[in-house]
Amino acid sequence: MKNRFLKSMLILSTVLAMVNCSDSGESTINNGNGTAQVDPNEGAWLMNIGQNILIYPTGSVADANGNIIGSVVFIEGTLLGTIYAADGTVLIENVDVSLYPITTLEQLNAGIPTSSETVLPPAPESSAETLPEISSNSNIPGPTSSEVQGESSSSQTINNDKSSSSKAKSSSSSKAKSSSSAKSSSSVASSSSQGGQNSAEAAKYVDAGKGGQQGWATRYWDCCMPSCSWPENAGGTPAKTCDAKGKNPVSGGGSICSGGQQTTCTSQIPIIVNDQVAYAFAAVPASAGGQCGKCFALTFTGQGKYETKANHQALKGKTLVVMASNIGGDVSGGQFDVMIPGGGLGAFNGCSQMGWGDQGEKYGGLLSNCENEVGYDGDLLTKRKQCLTEKCNKVFSNDAEAKEGCLFLATWMQAAGNPNHEYKEVECPQALKSKW
Repeated sequence: MKNRFLKSMLILSTVLAMVNCSDSGESTINNGNGTAQVDPNEGAWLMNIGQNILIYPTGSVADANGNIIGSVVFIEGTLLGTIYAADGTVLIENVDVSLYPITTLEQLNAGIPTSSETVLPPAPESSAETLPEISSNSNIPGPTSSEVQGESSSSQTINNDKSSSSKAKSSSSSKAKSSSSAKSSSSVASSSSQGGQNSAEAAKYVDAGKGGQQGWATRYWDCCMPSCSWPENAGGTPAKTCDAKGKNPVSGGGSICSGGQQTTCTSQIPIIVNDQVAYAFAAVPASAGGQCGKCFALTFTGQGKYETKANHQALKGKTLVVMASNIGGDVSGGQFDVMIPGGGLGAFNGCSQMGWGDQGEKYGGLLSNCENEVGYDGDLLTKRKQCLTEKCNKVFSNDAEAKEGCLFLATWMQAAGNPNHEYKEVECPQALKSKW
């Protein structure tokens, strides 16, 4: 994924440089009835939002027939962009096009497989004229992320301290004990999956938490080995752990937060299935005990625990299915502390060997920084999302997987801190079970 991003950045820079040096654009053609179309040989990123669309580095967005239906505006120096309809209506925000394959209109219609290796030729700017029916609520497949499956093997007894939970207006993770003496976990084999492949299964989770108990969501990522990584805590089926870089599955050691070298695997970042459903791992109250591997559907109410802003309202009706992988001594009943890179280190910092940038405020992470920086008035939906997007790109510039997880908070979760939800226990989705 990192290679794809770097290649795409080089492609975009080259193309835009050539466009800026050109006085006129010749890549759009007219089909004879006044509808602007793209050149079928121009390269573009392919995305599916219920229908295939082509996103061009020069700013045009076309449908599968080559008709220009809108435009994309990129954040300067990045491949994160907002897609607009021809009338200026925002269709999709903060799309990272580097995560999508590259093709041409001709290849797409000929059924030729797409490739991230294709070099985009220069394409001048074009204008949008007509817009087919596209809903901003269309299902959008999420980007790929590596997943692992584990088998337990253990022999060493260790202690593990684990941070999680929440604090005040800026959401957070906070001090907690997750397990005392326990054995280490798991050897694993890797696999991969794409959020869009889980869309059929995800349908049953829409509104799954409605009518349930009341609660709220916080966030953390301290890299410590989670409580459920010990067989005793997980009913003999422990969660996997990784090395000090969070990438390679390991077993038989201790938590990096208590003198060992085992950490939370970055493959356990949230999974975006579509605009309404996503999956993640989370810490639950220590008092609940015995909940390792259980899943809960959190359906957001559009309100916040400490404040209600446009960010919280934009989250209303979305459902996040979480799998309990950790416990927190200060996590309260109804609270789920969601694992999100950049969400806050809390009482422990196991991320020192990750090579990441500053993780932001101890409790609340990068979003808490943004809340303080942009204030609490004005267009907070835009300001907080933009601020967090910039921080995620900078802090995790050398780790595409962790950056993807961080951006989940800026995109799918609308940069909403401490959102309220209704929740119920549900059957775990396969995507989470395969990452366990």
